[in-house]
Amino acid sequence: MKLIEAASGLALRCVSRERFLAWRARYHFARAKLHPLMRAVYGSFDASALREHLEGRVGGRFEILMVHSSVNHMKPMYTGTPLDLVRMLIDFCGPERTLAMPAFCFDDSAFGESDATDGRPARFDLRRTPSRMGLVTELFRRMKGVRQSRHPVYRVAALGPLAEPLTRGHEWAGSPCGPGTPFDFMAIHDTRILGIGKPYEVLTQVHHAEDLLGDEFPVPARRGKSLSVTVIDGEEAIVIELRGRSLTWRRNMWKLRHIMDQERLQEWTFHHVPMFSTDAADVTRALVEAAKRGVTVYEKP
Repeated sequence: MKLIEAASGLALRCVSRERFLAWRARYHFARAKLHPLMRAVYGSFDASALREHLEGRVGGRFEILMVHSSVNHMKPMYTGTPLDLVRMLIDFCGPERTLAMPAFCFDDSAFGESDATDGRPARFDLRRTPSRMGLVTELFRRMKGVRQSRHPVYRVAALGPLAEPLTRGHEWAGSPCGPGTPFDFMAIHDTRILGIGKPYEVLTQVHHAEDLLGDEFPVPARRGKSLSVTVIDGEEAIVIELRGRSLTWRRNMWKLRHIMDQERLQEWTFHHVPMFSTDAADVTRALVEAAKRGVTVYEKP
């Protein structure tokens, strides 16, 4: 899976999005042909079996469980539905703990008319704009009682006793992942980050360290044009400013293995499905300390 993820990232940088999507469709078609063989070799499991595995591997000593997932990468060994997975994770956390998921939207098509065309801010409908982080995150986002942070790009969905303070005020934070954001809140609280069907390359918590250090982060940054966005949340409309800033070096998440030890950044497979687990505070602490030594997960071009 790590080789496939690396090849996918390389393809996205080297070919058009249309060609990449065509290649990906062929890959999934070919993989589907191998489903019977893969089940014979690796076995199969449903949501209840996965829960039993998580109870033994992850346990319940956390306040918040932040889940990154991909049902596509769980197939064909996973025999349940995306909704089965969402319900299992809610039950796994129970009423005393909080479940969170990314509901990010990196797609420009989610925004309406922008100030570049008619002088008005772009529009982002918080409730109607779907998550681009997979079907599991979208099903969860729509669940009754789930709260969403009001950031039009790095939106986070949460359910449980800490959902309201976790998501509160994200729209007013000075950066998408720094102070005043859900990622800052998760680093302060006892948060377990879990990957199901995903390698740790998707670990968004790494950006918390970058935004905490700001200009002190030892990677050159480029400041782009800011964008005014009107976030629509039911009857409420608020205008926020998205500040353009990007790091100029290429990110290589596999370098994280040299920054965090195996005890704090755990990787394993369950029926050949990639899994990872770590603590938000450990990620932030390790990356801040490394950055102060001039070490990051970025490489010069």
